[in-house]
Amino acid sequence: MHDAPRSLGQDLIWRLEALAYDVVTAPARFLPIDWVSDFGAWLLRRLGPLTSAHQVVLKNLKIAFPDLSQDEIAALADEQWAHTGRTFAEFPIIDRIVKAGDRIEIEGAERLAEIARTGEAVVFVSGHLSNWEIMPAVIANSGVVCHMTYRPANNPYFDRRIRDNRFQYGVRLFAPKGGDGAREVLEALGRGESVALMNDQKFNTGVASPVFGKLAHTAPGPSRLALRFDTVLQPMSVQRLEKARFRVVVHPPLKPIKTGDRTADIVRSVERINGFIEERVRERPAEWFWTHKRWPTETYARKRR
Repeated sequence: MHDAPRSLGQDLIWRLEALAYDVVTAPARFLPIDWVSDFGAWLLRRLGPLTSAHQVVLKNLKIAFPDLSQDEIAALADEQWAHTGRTFAEFPIIDRIVKAGDRIEIEGAERLAEIARTGEAVVFVSGHLSNWEIMPAVIANSGVVCHMTYRPANNPYFDRRIRDNRFQYGVRLFAPKGGDGAREVLEALGRGESVALMNDQKFNTGVASPVFGKLAHTAPGPSRLALRFDTVLQPMSVQRLEKARFRVVVHPPLKPIKTGDRTADIVRSVERINGFIEERVRERPAEWFWTHKRWPTETYARKRR
């Protein structure tokens, strides 16, 4: 994963970045949970609008909600920075949030219990909603054997901290995206184990499927896996209730329709996933991760014109 040779200078930079992360996050281990969350909201509310990512946020909001006024867009952008700040600040203390026992409520917990009891292999799907790290923690602590996919950080020392932190709140099995990760996912489903994938980011070689009425390239991986292993897509979402308190919703499973036309079946399944995520975003728009470019470059160009 990080086997490529690197210079001493690059290695030093990575080590310093990891050290900076340790220095910044260490106090969070001792401060009250809600204080940490509030600080993250306060900080990004002030710093977020000063970054280039703020322009991406504004463009995305205008694409998704063309009928909102400039003031409404600005207010929504401000609110999403607060949510994003909370999510980043909470990452080093997810284990504390999970172990608190009263900060996460689960709607549809019986469905997770059923998957764990029967050993059903499913493909969990979701998006970057609220604090999305809460979802794998809930899955892992439900007794479901599930491989969580993720994109490794470029900095190997920081990546190790991410993995170690997830280990603290119960996530034991990782399947990095791409390359070896794809093989690991196939092998896991072949053994009857579940996998979890985020399916709401731009994937240039993916299926062109509507998101807020505009075509967006979407990874077909979850849909292909569900069709190949004749299982269901199991949607989940996370909602922020107040400060660092959450509701995790286990939604009804989606069974891909098999017509014999594999390409059409994948497209239809991708459309259902995008529809599910769009519904969640419309319900709680400030809680989606608006800082990534979800649509093709030409969509943004048309918006500028």
